[in-house]
Amino acid sequence: MKKIIALSTLLALSALGMACGDGGANTAANTNKAVANAMNAAANAANAAANSAATAANSVATAANSVANAANATAANKPAASNAAAPANSNANANHK
Repeated sequence: MKKIIALSTLLALSALGMACGDGGANTAANTNKAVANAMNAAANAANAAANSAATAANSVATAANSVANAANATAANKPAASNAAAPANSNANANHK
């Protein structure tokens, strides 16, 4: 917001200089416009870089979710472990001494 106010002020002063009008004021106004344009270009480049970083982060998050989903699907399809006790040996002879 501060950047927008600063740039608006700069452009308003440039317009005032052109309206009052000698050649020096017009040159200064054009210089100020060039500075404002350069600042906007830098801000746009920074925003583009931030957007690229956000896109990369989203891609990583999507890949992580895919891996987690695959792991969950594998675990869901695995047969449950059996808790049944092994049968006792029924061939034991109670009369054996």
